[in-house]
Amino acid sequence: MPYVNIKVTDESVNAEQKRQLIEGATHLLVTVLNKDPATTHVVIDLVPTDNWGVSGKSVTRLRQQQVKEAIQAQAERRAQEQ
Repeated sequence: MPYVNIKVTDESVNAEQKRQLIEGATHLLVTVLNKDPATTHVVIDLVPTDNWGVSGKSVTRLRQQQVKEAIQAQAERRAQEQ
């Protein structure tokens, strides 16, 4: 009885994407390990970005930093065009 646990941040994961993850993980175990899909369990955990850290920072903070950098880059491009 295979068990797959998929953990992703809770950023805009919709029902269709979850369905595809469950279907894809099940298919992978059937194809690679010849497991029975009827006994294959897939659980998707959606983790708040405040609870997921990368390089010592929360994903929330990293996303905020990315937005700030994108805005700065756009402002610099506009300034160069003038």
